[in-house]
Amino acid sequence: MTAEPGASPGLYRLLAWLSPNFPIGAFSYSHGLEATVTGGGVRDRASLEGWIAAVIAHGSGRTDADILCAAHRAAAAADAIALDAANRRGLAFRATAELALESAQQGAAFLATCRAAWPDAFIADWSAVAVCHAVVFGAVAARAGIALADALTGYLQAFAANLVSAGLRLGVIGQSDGQRILAALEPVVTNAASAAPARDPADFGAATFALDLASMAHETQYTRLFRS
Repeated sequence: MTAEPGASPGLYRLLAWLSPNFPIGAFSYSHGLEATVTGGGVRDRASLEGWIAAVIAHGSGRTDADILCAAHRAAAAADAIALDAANRRGLAFRATAELALESAQQGAAFLATCRAAWPDAFIADWSAVAVCHAVVFGAVAARAGIALADALTGYLQAFAANLVSAGLRLGVIGQSDGQRILAALEPVVTNAASAAPARDPADFGAATFALDLASMAHETQYTRLFRS
């Protein structure tokens, strides 16, 4: 009798690092969604699904996927210069102060927690610099032997799931609708993960102006549940 194949290398770490229980504070960010809900732009399951799909395919999900690719490749090649360049780009390409804070603070929290629990996961010393979440995640995924395709799919699914969770806490949807949205977003996440590794570097960027405007509005919103 042929033995069943074992789990892929790094699967355990991938699941741990993307778990909602991994303490990076993702639950405290709505990525501009709170302002959009307040303004009526997102008000039900269909509009929330469309919003998240746009973020993943054309917004921060797209730029994070490209940055994650660059970091994963740099770490796999032990190229510290390329890894630093990816991090600088990941920090710079944020449309608003809140979105920049979201990426950098989650990156710092991920770095600190992962370094404490998995000290063998690092090839770079980021102790004196700010770090982009997508970059540090891509780097440690490469170090753990996690395939780029799996890292991308996991990262983007977790991003989408966090926005669904924010929509749930904002009262836009219930739990069942949240799962329906995640099911509907499966091809969106899969396509975004597949497209990133082959994308021309000249095509780097995002085009989600409504999200940018919502994030700017959220910076001065009086009553808030979320930090972005």
